Amino acid sequence: MGYNWYAPTRVLFGAGQLNNLSAQQLPGKKALLVISNGKSTRVNGYLDRTLQQLEQNGVQTVLFDKVGANPTKPVVEEGARLAKQENCDFVVALGGGSVMDAAKVMAMYAHQPGDLWDYAGGFSGKKRPVTGPVLPWVAITTTAGTGSEVDQWGVVTNPETKEKIGVGGLDSMFPVLAVVDPELMTSVPPRFTAYQGFDALFHSTEGYISTNTNLMAEMVQLTAIENVGKYLARAVANGQDLEAREHMAFANTLSGYSMVYASTASKHAMEHAMSAYHPQLPHGAGLIMISAEYYTYFVKRNACPERFVRMAQALGVKDAADPMDFVKALVQLQKDCGVADLKMSDYGIERAECSQLAQNAFDIKGGRFTTDRVQMSLEDCAGIFERSYR
Repeated sequence: MGYNWYAPTRVLFGAGQLNNLSAQQLPGKKALLVISNGKSTRVNGYLDRTLQQLEQNGVQTVLFDKVGANPTKPVVEEGARLAKQENCDFVVALGGGSVMDAAKVMAMYAHQPGDLWDYAGGFSGKKRPVTGPVLPWVAITTTAGTGSEVDQWGVVTNPETKEKIGVGGLDSMFPVLAVVDPELMTSVPPRFTAYQGFDALFHSTEGYISTNTNLMAEMVQLTAIENVGKYLARAVANGQDLEAREHMAFANTLSGYSMVYASTASKHAMEHAMSAYHPQLPHGAGLIMISAEYYTYFVKRNACPERFVRMAQALGVKDAADPMDFVKALVQLQKDCGVADLKMSDYGIERAECSQLAQNAFDIKGGRFTTDRVQMSLEDCAGIFERSYR
């Protein structure tokens, strides 16, 4: 019954909300503006529009455009150094989950001494407390995937140690403002719309069957699942379907709240191992690849069967009565979105790596496994990778 609820971000939600950024009270007058190393933000005009809104608000900007699909420790450290060097008093993230994760960790690290990994956990992090000031930051999300616009963690990969972990978790790392404008998401290609949509879905499905869930979390988790089940395939089929984009943006933000009120579970730990070794693998794609076998594992072990039935109903199977109905509905949604054929081998993953990936997941994010209702062994984890391999 109990829960700890603290979500201080002001959220501007709805089509056209980017146009209202100029009227908001922002936390400074000089911002590090963080975008990806791709072209879409520029080509689609989102960068120019954001720069115009910030200028109208009296804000100077310093652009940092080096964030990749899986933000790395060296890139985050470089951005943080730039923010400090240029005397930026806040950070603005314009992009998807990777950009927002990188930006919030840059904001945290900019005025801290030492190495970024001094403040990380995982296998090699030193877990030192943050002693310097943390810069405030603003999120402008252009995708519907991670919910990073309303939470206080940033996922960063250390290429040297093959660790992909959440850094931060401080109350001061919540964004002060999030702009969730579905119009900025209409340009996302179909396949990446699917990857991101399933990431949002799995934040909530993992949370709903974990031991960390609670009444507040369940409310947002089930609503997120319902919205993904009804609108994701539509958004994939027609990126200009603004109603579908709005509902997917809503599901995404709710799944961000799911991580604030509860957490993800072991499946995210498993995928983080996959993309830590293979950074070209989109996070959502990796989650899709192992999803059917992952949930089947818990269904076969009779872990919270009533919750699997309820998730199947939320996905649209109104007469669901068997826990496996959820897995069937999940696979059908993947087929409807054209991503049921994803192969690990297409991203350079080899079958022989399955045990190594399992070990990495346990070593780096072992805490996620403790939230499972049935405790998974190392061999069980490797077996899920094996059965998912194509």
